[in-house]
Amino acid sequence: MGASVFDRWVGSEGRSPSDPLWEDYAPAPLVMEGGDPYIRALMRTISYSEANDPQPYSLLYGGERFADFSQHPDRCLPIVAGPNIGDCTTAAGRYQFITTTWNDQSHQYHPNPDGFWVWKSYDFAPASQDGVVYAWLADPTAWGVDLTELLRQGAVTEVLEILSPTWTSLGYGIETNDLSAALPAVYEQVLTEELQGVGVE
Repeated sequence: MGASVFDRWVGSEGRSPSDPLWEDYAPAPLVMEGGDPYIRALMRTISYSEANDPQPYSLLYGGERFADFSQHPDRCLPIVAGPNIGDCTTAAGRYQFITTTWNDQSHQYHPNPDGFWVWKSYDFAPASQDGVVYAWLADPTAWGVDLTELLRQGAVTEVLEILSPTWTSLGYGIETNDLSAALPAVYEQVLTEELQGVGVE
């Protein structure tokens, strides 16, 4: 995708590459450059279901926003629908990470932690959100199966089912949303874009 992603950022009105906005473009491209196109397409599919918004990296559950990307915002907002109504959630960012999941996965997969040893910190910048999710999805030991290989075999529905306990909006579990049934087709759409981005027609 490269420079074309940056060309879609709306750079006025105080916006910056730290919180990109894509107007009339869904599923939004990734900030992260490089990587396997099959995993990149999967990431865009997950975020289409979890945070279908033109400015997804700063999104909190329920549509509010945060501005400080130095760490996960860790704001617990009331859940207003679904099986967990009445509880609260800290879901935030493009992939709607709850705080505990972000803490666990960023310690393993964050591309650029700051500091050293026990004093490391893990920012929540858009590129870091992408980097953590990419490395997590690409790690066969995290899922008990090689998701990249399954995707190359065309088994996107199986992959979404494997991931649904983590991202419940994908369906196959305790909840679904209006977009769940469309996700395999969304995946195929963005996979075509990602493959074209690396010169594969």
